[in-house]
Amino acid sequence: MKIGFVSSHTFTYPGGVQKHTLALKMGFERRGHKVKLIFPRENLFQKEGKDTILLGRAFEISGNASKSNLSFNLTPFSIFQTLRKERFDILHFQNFGLFLPWQVLETSKTFFKKTTTILTFHAFLDASIFLKQISTFKTILNKYILPKFDGIIGVSKPVLSQIDYNGPKVIIPNGVDNKLFYPKGEKIEKFISSKKDRQSFINILFVGRIEKRKGLIYLVKAFEILRKKYENLRLIVVGEGDKREEIEDFVREHRIPDVFFEGEVKEKELPKYYRTADICCFPSIYGEGFGIVLLEAMASGKPVVAFANEGYKQVLTGKGAEFLVKPRDFQGLAEKLEILIKDENKRKEMGKWGEKEARKYCWEEIVEKTLKFYERVIEYKK
Repeated sequence: MKIGFVSSHTFTYPGGVQKHTLALKMGFERRGHKVKLIFPRENLFQKEGKDTILLGRAFEISGNASKSNLSFNLTPFSIFQTLRKERFDILHFQNFGLFLPWQVLETSKTFFKKTTTILTFHAFLDASIFLKQISTFKTILNKYILPKFDGIIGVSKPVLSQIDYNGPKVIIPNGVDNKLFYPKGEKIEKFISSKKDRQSFINILFVGRIEKRKGLIYLVKAFEILRKKYENLRLIVVGEGDKREEIEDFVREHRIPDVFFEGEVKEKELPKYYRTADICCFPSIYGEGFGIVLLEAMASGKPVVAFANEGYKQVLTGKGAEFLVKPRDFQGLAEKLEILIKDENKRKEMGKWGEKEARKYCWEEIVEKTLKFYERVIEYKK
């Protein structure tokens, strides 16, 4: 098959949606399928790669209380030319942003009816600040946009349940690369306690964009409480975002020691940070359709503490649910972290549970489920 992934997001700084798309692309190609990525330019000088098609331009807007894109193509005929040249069997849209995906969908449905169109929902519509301004968007989506798709995928039950759609639909979660994220391997040398140290440090790790929705400030407040009781704690922050300076100011003003801002790190370096951690904490307050970072930490054999947003509750089930905390409750977060700080055996127990649980989400399984859904939708169209 020839498959085109359509995204309103650029791929310069891959987030969860982009990681998902790239993992599917690699999995499909291993099975002999041809795959191209269709997304907007981030700037006028950006050039296409062998497997990329650039249409239109992306502009950053206030989206899910985080970085989001508004994209459109000023020359619609170029979309027609692209689809005519490529003749995709499948056009798979990753989230439905404005306006480029709509332009591609309309062109496909008007001129290339044999192409099967699939949409994956990754997030909650109500979490988008931008879409909240358009009071009728949900009605327009359910009534006029979704019926144009041949099949719908949701990354979790809550995400899928937010829409009305009568065609083929399925829940296929995000996956984790267990060939990249696993317990044994290299660590970040500077955060490993040596024999010269008076005491061994316990490393608490945050990975994510430093923005309001990801809730890092609540973890910092929890860490402030804990650091007054335990001198052997470090907080390691991996990521960038518009709230970094504000949170760094908070750390300085409150004189909280041993908080390390590592900035953005390359994908190949990320597993080293997970392995260096003793506990991973993800305090997103809302808007998470799933929880890729949770899976990465779990696959690395690390215990996870997180806020109980709808997406994270889909990942931390069973034993894992013991370490979910009501969003914004930084005192409750400190209490759950303290359980793991005080009990090394509990850390090992939850780490082993997470590693086993993460195997259910290996990308090979996710790729297989997605291809089977394609086949199901194609049959349904016939």
